[in-house]
Amino acid sequence: MFKQKLIKKAIVGVGCVSILLSSSFLMSNIRVQASTNQGVNLQAITSSSTQKKADKIIASAQSSIGKVKYKFGANDPKQLLFDCSAFTKYIFAKQGINLKSGSTAQSKQGIYIARKNLQKGDLIFFSVSKAGKINHVGIYMGNGKFIHNTTGSTNGVTIGNLNLADYQKRYITARRVL
Repeated sequence: MFKQKLIKKAIVGVGCVSILLSSSFLMSNIRVQASTNQGVNLQAITSSSTQKKADKIIASAQSSIGKVKYKFGANDPKQLLFDCSAFTKYIFAKQGINLKSGSTAQSKQGIYIARKNLQKGDLIFFSVSKAGKINHVGIYMGNGKFIHNTTGSTNGVTIGNLNLADYQKRYITARRVL
């Protein structure tokens, strides 16, 4: 009789453990599913946040047209005098994104982006003097347009068209830092 009660208790105990393990497994699956769903929402929120940052960066760069002047090697925010990479560094810093000095150094930040996958706010790099050597940077605006600080017919910030032959042959790479 004592053995039978002991066996019954053991069976009930194993059953309880089994139920506990099953419910624990189910709860962990629910948690994983919930966190996966939250991850998707988080990704959407992050994407939206990144897009807003890109729009602010572009708006800030556009607001500097006619105000910022180009000078090689310059980085003078007080006088709004920059070279191309100091300008991108200045504009991105307003959104809390730290870029290094120099277009070559900036071309190594973030992640590589193929030209066909460009998005607003991506940095695009060109060779404007020595073929194949990065020495100019701009900010992609979408629809083949980019904004950059340059010399030429306009000294200062201007909008360029990436689809023009001159820019197509000088284009080297792009990076996403947002």
